[in-house]
Amino acid sequence: MSFLLPEFYDFIAGDADRYSFLKHWLEAHNIPCSLIPIDGSKHIYINFPPQFYDPRFRMKTILVHYDRAPNSPGANDNSAAVFQVLAFLERLKTFRTAHNMRVFFTDGEEMGALGGVSDQGAYGIAARFKKIGIMNDDVLAIDGCGRGDVIVISTTGRKSPGTEIFKRRFNDLYERTIELAQQVSPQKWVTAPVPYSDNAAFIASGIPAVAVTMLPREEATALMRNVQRDKSFENALLNHSVANTDLLPMTWRFMHTPFDTPESLTSESFELMEKFLDALARQKTVAL
Repeated sequence: MSFLLPEFYDFIAGDADRYSFLKHWLEAHNIPCSLIPIDGSKHIYINFPPQFYDPRFRMKTILVHYDRAPNSPGANDNSAAVFQVLAFLERLKTFRTAHNMRVFFTDGEEMGALGGVSDQGAYGIAARFKKIGIMNDDVLAIDGCGRGDVIVISTTGRKSPGTEIFKRRFNDLYERTIELAQQVSPQKWVTAPVPYSDNAAFIASGIPAVAVTMLPREEATALMRNVQRDKSFENALLNHSVANTDLLPMTWRFMHTPFDTPESLTSESFELMEKFLDALARQKTVAL
């Protein structure tokens, strides 16, 4: 598929050492990074030079998990987003002004699906953020963004228990993420409940975080219709307990299976995510 780099197929190979792949790719492209080992997970943090940060504006943190479910190529979950962010890092090297970006390639996201939120690899990152007082970054989890032409902003977290400060900060981040989606894709964006990604670990730690994913238009429309039709459907989605899996978007049914292959991906997704990530880097919100 012409829109995928040849290295993509190496990354999704069954015997791929995905951590080593990323480390070598970043080194080869002169992008400094650090290993952050936490509780058995190997996270990768991108070290941007100081001139790319301006304390007058809010910090923006991207979480993109590079692990995958067993027995799945993981093309959309989450290799597509990994390569979209790698391309984004190349573009950030050309920035001449501050972008205030933090980027983590996270490990162990799939453990949250097997256990609970505290088993997610990103939970350790969130705990460190909380310990040192980083509670008000704009945190976005980029997950499953390789298939479709509609940006989906997750509503997950809007009903989470928490302090009034948390709720205010979450809603502020949620609304500004919607504004970004409207800016880059005026007619093709929706908000919908999305089963937790790395954002779950941050929300559980009292740090606002919003997940961003993508779906084909017909799947996004059907998802919205099912949520509106059945008030219990949202909770079933978030609890991974939907009895009739035919109600799930086909894109989500592919995940964690052998069908999550490069053939399921679409070039429109990569083009749209390039616009979204670039708009995020240019966004400047006054720090509070």
